[in-house]
Amino acid sequence: MAKKRVAVAMSGGVDSSVAAALLKEAGYEVSGLHMRLGAGVAESLAALERTAKLLNLPLYNVDLEEEFRQRVIDYFCREYARGRTPNPCVACNRYLKFDLLLQKAFEMGADYLATGHYARVASTPEGYKLKKGIDTAKDQSYFLYTLGQEPLGRVLMPLGDLTKERVKSIARELDLPVGGRRESQDVCFIPDNDYRAFVAANVPLRAGEIVDINGRVLGQHGGLALYTVGQRQGLGLTSAEPLYVLELDAESNRVVVGGREQALHNILVARNLSWVSGNAPNLPMTITAKIRYKAPEAAAELYAADDGLEVRFSEPQPAVAPGQSIVFYQGEEVLGGGIIDAVLY
Repeated sequence: MAKKRVAVAMSGGVDSSVAAALLKEAGYEVSGLHMRLGAGVAESLAALERTAKLLNLPLYNVDLEEEFRQRVIDYFCREYARGRTPNPCVACNRYLKFDLLLQKAFEMGADYLATGHYARVASTPEGYKLKKGIDTAKDQSYFLYTLGQEPLGRVLMPLGDLTKERVKSIARELDLPVGGRRESQDVCFIPDNDYRAFVAANVPLRAGEIVDINGRVLGQHGGLALYTVGQRQGLGLTSAEPLYVLELDAESNRVVVGGREQALHNILVARNLSWVSGNAPNLPMTITAKIRYKAPEAAAELYAADDGLEVRFSEPQPAVAPGQSIVFYQGEEVLGGGIIDAVLY
């Protein structure tokens, strides 16, 4: 029986390199696919080439620079210009890695595309399920909620059952060039994680007023895109109590601020929904949800709303930012998610 062919999305980092090594050890015919996304966004290509040579696997470059700019960077800038807070990593996974790169893998004759994500895919009688990685500190299932049944059936995630420490250990054991490197948690196209500098250089900025919830002018801002919902530092305001950004009102070009209690919300509306099963669940239903990647899961109920869902939390949530992804879970399983469109109260 012929070996199954798998193309591994490889960046030069420890995770994708170890994923390739594990699949080769498991008997797959492995090749590497490297997304070329433009200057400053790829990890060390030299390290990647050394890894491919060490593992004795062919490495292919796929030029997705233009698609990356359109689907990820331009999207990021448009959303910030609207006073919203997008998640570019969700967009990159959806449109580049698990669409364009997946297609490229199939065109090359691969049976699967593998990645170094800390998440798991399970085949069940009801279909494919997306589950959290067992390393709770590294679980990346949040970024993958847009994956449906077709891509999940052709994707391998060999790190989902491993901890990050074990992956680093494997890299050291194999003497991979990436083994001792410090990994970055930053958005790949923003140098030094300096959001303000990137936004200032790429998003049109228009000065306006900073106001409280009653419309009283407290100060001036240099452009909505320089602020995020929940932000406390850098407002340039003097107040007896800490002030937080509550809303970025694009229509009036105003930054609305208030106290901590005013920054808590129980209900939001999510739209642009995606369900892993391919079918929307019966509503209402009880779930847990994450309103951003590093947020803790919170108990909530889902209700139907116009063109979307109303999410009602058991406890009020801080810094609910329109534009961010909200992801729905039941235990270890990712049900799906959507984009936070509005905060009700």
